[in-house]
Amino acid sequence: QVQLVESGGGLVQAGGSLRLSCTASGRTFSVYYMGWFRQAPGKEREFVATISQGGGSLDYADSVKGRFTISRDNTKNTVYLEMNSLKPEDTAVYYCAIGKAYRSRRVTDFGSWGQGTQVTISS
Repeated sequence: QVQLVESGGGLVQAGGSLRLSCTASGRTFSVYYMGWFRQAPGKEREFVATISQGGGSLDYADSVKGRFTISRDNTKNTVYLEMNSLKPEDTAVYYCAIGKAYRSRRVTDFGSWGQGTQVTISS
């Protein structure tokens, strides 16, 4: 089973930026459809963004569209989430995961979750 490790979270003020990274173990990273999800305290885990194996197909939740950018570098076994114009409602634990279906937004269609990285936006 591939291991995923997220990093880059922290505490920033509203309007600031963060870049999250998710690095995978193994040698077959390029075959994985990858997604970013987030979970705020007391709320369900929700879709943020997904990226196809080669990085050519991107999908974003309406709440982050225009502010967040997902990308990947298969030579580094890493997927990124660049977050700009951050809002207090972006506060959550952010997770990356491997997709089981193409361009799915469902939590249940993803597996091999990372441990998560905390993002806190203050105002």
